[in-house]
Amino acid sequence: MISRNNTATTLSTEELQAKLEQRKAARKAFRAERARLREKRKAERTEVVEMRRGVYDNKNKFEYSLKLENGLSEEIVREISESKGEPEWMLNKRLEALEIFNKTPNPTWGPDLSAVDMNQISTYIRPKAQLESDWNSVPDNIRDTFNQLGIPEAELEMLSGVGAQYDSEVVYHNLKQRFKDMGVVYTDFDTAVREYPEIVQKYYGKCINPAMHRYAALHYAVWSGGSFVYVPKDVYVDIPLQSYFRLNAPGAGQFEHTLIILEEGADAHFIEGCSAPKYNTLNLHAGAVELFVSKNAHLRYSTIENWSRNMYNLNTKRAMVDEDGKIEWVSGSFGSAVSMLYPSSILRGEGASSEFTGITFAGQDQYLDTGAQVMHYAPNTYSSINSKSISKSNGIAIYRGLVDVGVNAHGSKSTVSCESLMLDNESRSDTIPTIRIQNDDVDLGHEAKIGRIDETAIFYLMSRGIPEEEAKAMIVRGFAEPIAKELPMEYAVEMNNLITLELKGAIG
Repeated sequence: MISRNNTATTLSTEELQAKLEQRKAARKAFRAERARLREKRKAERTEVVEMRRGVYDNKNKFEYSLKLENGLSEEIVREISESKGEPEWMLNKRLEALEIFNKTPNPTWGPDLSAVDMNQISTYIRPKAQLESDWNSVPDNIRDTFNQLGIPEAELEMLSGVGAQYDSEVVYHNLKQRFKDMGVVYTDFDTAVREYPEIVQKYYGKCINPAMHRYAALHYAVWSGGSFVYVPKDVYVDIPLQSYFRLNAPGAGQFEHTLIILEEGADAHFIEGCSAPKYNTLNLHAGAVELFVSKNAHLRYSTIENWSRNMYNLNTKRAMVDEDGKIEWVSGSFGSAVSMLYPSSILRGEGASSEFTGITFAGQDQYLDTGAQVMHYAPNTYSSINSKSISKSNGIAIYRGLVDVGVNAHGSKSTVSCESLMLDNESRSDTIPTIRIQNDDVDLGHEAKIGRIDETAIFYLMSRGIPEEEAKAMIVRGFAEPIAKELPMEYAVEMNNLITLELKGAIG
């Protein structure tokens, strides 16, 4: 039998008071040390904010074979189309979009976009490179940039195909032969317009309409580059495809168009990477992603965006999902001065589903207005949104979401979870959900949490010998872990590295 010692040790009033004073002094010393470290970091902040982001900030000499003048006009749109040798139907689409752009004002909600002056932006810059399928044929300086970003190495080790865009044009595109033999098409979008006109015309502009908003119209007027993926019926692409978009030019825009079509029963994973070096002039990103997921098909679309702090990221992404099809969005948004990004899923077939998992990190002087949208327009559809945001040093992180359940979407379910972590008293985080329900047979839940790092947790980790900065980083990485685990290992590592850079104030 194990006996218990019930003898209690009684402290005198004086001893108890002494212990309380010791604990109070220890807490005071701990707070004083933290205050000292904060002041030290503030003194270093000017230097730290300008820290380079390693490979992401490497700039090549600004060279080009063609650069259109700054601004946006019918003449410029016609020049873009003519330089590509496009069919007349595409030129007409561009001109229609230009007319919509000129009539559409900036949105009256969200971040202030008055700084985006198209008269100061070049919409088309062709690099001194041609489209290649062999990295050795890509010009040395451009190839070195993608080597430093790890793209050719990733292609060898873990990807079925790779596309690489530099400024306004794709400079490399390749797909492994075994997937070509299965009928998979993976090429740049300009080539798709020329070689697969019937498929492109059937789907182009059907998921995202130029009338959606001003920058969707801008995109359709001046798009250049991007990727085209077609996966035939019942084909499983068991290794991810990746396209990487690099904007090297200052004072420029990047407007790539991505169109992915999965036929019935097909399965694929597409990874999108983005980055740009920092300049002292505004850059603009207004791409578009159109995804079509057919009956019983499954598509995962993963994104790691790492724009510099002079970038306005006004991207548009949308998926159409048919009966029993599934779209998965995995999104990591870092960098940029301003982001407005809301990946959307239209569940138009019975049993269709959408899952969104995303994280944003808003640091000093950043305004990241992001979220997700799901439209339930068929019976027994399902969606989940899991959004996390981190903000520090006056950064603003906004979740702006929409769940729209239509009249015919009986038996549909949706769950929304938004979690925000603020690392100081200067940052801001808001949750702005919109929920529309048009029938009474719906199961829908929304949960939002906003909080700060628990000082007790930091104290515990520091008491185990972990420095305060690393303790904070561990807690933040733990907060982001549900997103990291959804990414392939190499990209999860990249995301954690970006979080570490953000915590140090070294992004952009």
